[in-house]
Amino acid sequence: MPTHSEKRTLPYSAEQLFELVADVEKYSAFLPWCQACRISKREENMIYADLIIGYKMVQEKFTSKVTLTKPDEIHVEYIKGPMKHLSNHWKFIPEPDNSCTIDFFLDFEFKNKIFQNLIGVFFEKALRKMVSAFEARAKDLYGDQT
Repeated sequence: MPTHSEKRTLPYSAEQLFELVADVEKYSAFLPWCQACRISKREENMIYADLIIGYKMVQEKFTSKVTLTKPDEIHVEYIKGPMKHLSNHWKFIPEPDNSCTIDFFLDFEFKNKIFQNLIGVFFEKALRKMVSAFEARAKDLYGDQT
């Protein structure tokens, strides 16, 4: 089961980066392989989201519960879809210079062994591309602050 953990400091505030990641309905506009996202339910600091992820001929939909602890953390819990499990968190740590360190963690496993083996081959490359997409989105939204 693939897992990934990394910390990265970006020249944006914790609030800005929290808002970017929390805006899941916009993911299909900038996130590779995200074809659509729909919020099915909102409750206080939680949203339930359906994401459609696809690559070439493969397309899957999964539902997750997203807990928003503004502006410090976003936690994603898997509800249903093609996976055995998925756990993801984003922590936003403000730095003294008004930048933000992001602590990102992802752990998942597909039910289908073929998908699991396929993603294993591309996992690191896919994650780098996704992280770069979030960074590029921050630059688009908030400008080049380097």
